[in-house]
Amino acid sequence: MGTSSADTARYDRFVADLFGVMAYGELSAFERLSSDARYSPTLHDRAVLGRIAVIEFQHYELVSAKLAGMGVDVEDAMLPFQLAVDHFHERTRPADWYESLMKAYVVDTVSADFYRAVARFVDAGTRDVIQQIQSSEEATAVLRERLSGALADDPRLASRLALWGRRLLGEAITQAQRVGHEHAFLGELFVESEPGATDATARELVRGITAEVAENHSRRMVQLGLSG
Repeated sequence: MGTSSADTARYDRFVADLFGVMAYGELSAFERLSSDARYSPTLHDRAVLGRIAVIEFQHYELVSAKLAGMGVDVEDAMLPFQLAVDHFHERTRPADWYESLMKAYVVDTVSADFYRAVARFVDAGTRDVIQQIQSSEEATAVLRERLSGALADDPRLASRLALWGRRLLGEAITQAQRVGHEHAFLGELFVESEPGATDATARELVRGITAEVAENHSRRMVQLGLSG
């Protein structure tokens, strides 16, 4: 990472953008899960999604506080990403409760993969925020357990949810690439943080991370008894 005032300003802008997209992602997850809870087949399931929604809002508050500490208004930080995130959710509207569960699980785990990748190249304070958000495995474990239970109860769901999971992955990667290109996230950060790195090596890095995310998704689908 550069040490000039211009380098510092550029890096701070990158971190503010990163926290902005994270904050809006967490706020959107809270809204989505709160809404989807209405379609829960049981009161227990409604409470489960409600609890996960609370966790997402706590994550939003954590990132919002970090932005405030940087002197950045959270709304200003989120606005550049609102259209892209909303577009993703419009294109991936679940048809029922089971697709809602799968969407929550895929978005949760794929987002975690991308954020872990970014965490390799940021300062310790920024990395700590990312790790705090990713350290809670409660939501992931609950969603995985509930999906496994649903598939055990009705094996006919498997083919539909496998297709839905693949579509969600493709849409998530497309969105991440679009946002990354528009805001020069990972590639530019890699060039600045790695001596001798070039735009070509940065593009190769991004391709590698995308492949890693897809591989992790496939592995998780297999663990659920689905084809990735």
